[in-house]
Amino acid sequence: MTFCLESTIIKPEKNEDINSALVLLHGYGGDGKDISILALNWKRYMPNTIFICPNGHETCAINPSGYQWFDLTNNNHNYILNESLKAEKKINNFLDEVKEEYNLQNNRIILSGFSQGCMMSINIGLTTNKPFCCIVGFSGKIIDTENLKIRKKNPSNTLLIHGDQDDVVSPTHLLEAKDFLLRENVDVETHLIKNCSHHIPVEASSIALNYILKKI
Repeated sequence: MTFCLESTIIKPEKNEDINSALVLLHGYGGDGKDISILALNWKRYMPNTIFICPNGHETCAINPSGYQWFDLTNNNHNYILNESLKAEKKINNFLDEVKEEYNLQNNRIILSGFSQGCMMSINIGLTTNKPFCCIVGFSGKIIDTENLKIRKKNPSNTLLIHGDQDDVVSPTHLLEAKDFLLRENVDVETHLIKNCSHHIPVEASSIALNYILKKI
């Protein structure tokens, strides 16, 4: 099947049965191939999981060789929110295709993302009718807490990881997201990685893998 979003797909080895999917959403200016490095590190521990890493639906405005989930050249908050909502529709259509192709329900799908991809994972993960297995976000934030509060439909278990030296997405957003999610009765776990900038270090990858293995 050809999905509506071009994707890097890493299938189980040795023709193992697929009983879960991990969807990885890249950051601004990245692509599915970039973030699929996480899957290469995790797949040996998850032999029955298919890893699907879609490209954003738009070419990145400042990096034409990469993709975006929403435009960041206009920093108007309402513009960003509206563009992110458009991206949600694209990703939800994509997820419907994944569920149909592999005969999976939300509770067998892990949503994960870095930076802009983390923002999308949180929004989508908490606004569907049925909860996902879990949400794992790196170096992101909640785009608009008031909007998410209105639209939230489920309490998907959530892990958020952030570097304490991140100068792209401030680590203060980790605390803000944790406070919001706790108030919304979401089981949330957070980790602040020391001496870490805007990337996913080995420590964060290991924490995320252990969390996922407990939930899957």
